[in-house]
Amino acid sequence: MSILDGAIIVIYLIAMVGIGTYFYRRNKDNADYYVGGRNMNSWHIGLSVVATDVGGGFSIGLGGLGFMMGISGSWMLFTGLIGAWLSAVLLIPKIYGKARSGKWLTLSHFLGDTYGPRVALMAGIISAIGYLGFTSSQILAGAKLASATFLDLDRMHALWVMGAIAVIYTVIGGLKAVIYTDTVQWAILMIGLIFIGLPVGYTAIGGMDAMRQSLGPEFLSLTNISVSQLINWLITIVPIWFVGMTLYQRIFAARDEQTAKRAWYKAGLFEYPVMAFMGVLLGLFARVAAQQGMFTYAGYDGPEAMDPEMGLPMFLRTVLPTGLMGLMLAAYFSAIMSTADSCLMAASGNIVIDLFGRKKTADDHHSTSLRWSQGVTLIVGVLAIFLAAEMENVLELMLMSYAFMVSGLFIPVLGALFWKKVSPVAAFWAMIGGGATTLTMQIASLTLPGGLDPNLAGITVSALLFFVIDRMNPTILTPAP
Repeated sequence: MSILDGAIIVIYLIAMVGIGTYFYRRNKDNADYYVGGRNMNSWHIGLSVVATDVGGGFSIGLGGLGFMMGISGSWMLFTGLIGAWLSAVLLIPKIYGKARSGKWLTLSHFLGDTYGPRVALMAGIISAIGYLGFTSSQILAGAKLASATFLDLDRMHALWVMGAIAVIYTVIGGLKAVIYTDTVQWAILMIGLIFIGLPVGYTAIGGMDAMRQSLGPEFLSLTNISVSQLINWLITIVPIWFVGMTLYQRIFAARDEQTAKRAWYKAGLFEYPVMAFMGVLLGLFARVAAQQGMFTYAGYDGPEAMDPEMGLPMFLRTVLPTGLMGLMLAAYFSAIMSTADSCLMAASGNIVIDLFGRKKTADDHHSTSLRWSQGVTLIVGVLAIFLAAEMENVLELMLMSYAFMVSGLFIPVLGALFWKKVSPVAAFWAMIGGGATTLTMQIASLTLPGGLDPNLAGITVSALLFFVIDRMNPTILTPAP
């Protein structure tokens, strides 16, 4: 990498820390730190939502899917569009007013208002564990990108460099810094993909004729996907829009209900088709480049010899000229950090507010409370880096974290939204049963018939426990919102 490219990346990283420092001086309480003062507009929130959801894991992960299966990998983010629009219609109108009046900061505040403190505590634990894993997946994505770019930089050192930058500006700046850096980062990513990555990559491989010669027809088809794979993405990704702590923080940060809904509609359209096809196309270009022998200098003789998620970073490193490579890598680093920072804030919020701060008011104005929040964010960030060091696959770690949260929280959230009367006991055991089922199957590498994801088993167990126990405990009831 040239000095110019390196300088561009360093300047970008310094700028992100600078934004965090700017907001460090403007955070007065936990409402500022965790929900941005509740006065954000729809563009900032919408871009932050899509930057978080389609950040490093999906950017590098989508490239990996394009490398493995072609443009059919874009269906993954179609489920994001469905989830965003469904939650705009079904979730936001039901919770925004109560969130505003009750000064909620987390998903657990919503569930606690419906089911009581024990359920809220369990939801906080499940969400914190899930977002710790999710933060790790983003740091791992950054390390893969950095180690593929700088061949002399091993993945472990890259983990600590990328992790440290993301953790520092998140710790000091809170959600305002996260949302504003997300806006900048998303703009950088879009400009990089549209004006640099796609046109330069397309030209470098020789255009459509080269793609047809190098690839089988299935790579250029939208039907190169199994029904079970599509179902797995649907049951893992759509529900996250109803249980994701990062998303609740942004709902609570919106200045009004309509602002939140507009943000969700915008986010859905940016996910699909915009990011979906740009991500998989670049991965597809990387596969063609591997077939053409572009990566032999790095020891890769063909696509079969590569980790699919390393194809895209290697492709960018190979085809982009001096200056443009620095800009494009800054774009991908921005995508990674825009998700890592949000997930880090979510995990920190769950721990500070849901696990240790339930007796404090939501808008605690003491500086000690704010410093405590920053300290916990730092600790969670360091733990996420250590976890990332033990994992290999970005998309696998990310989807495992998704599945754990979804299987434990989805059914109780639906019960709180739509069940006329709800049982706290049923919700509590549905969380434990659903999350434990999925986690056990993942650890034991157990699968369902037809290749279906263990998350389906977790959601099923959660639903059965919820409805059966609810019928068995008719006297323990709380009105749904």
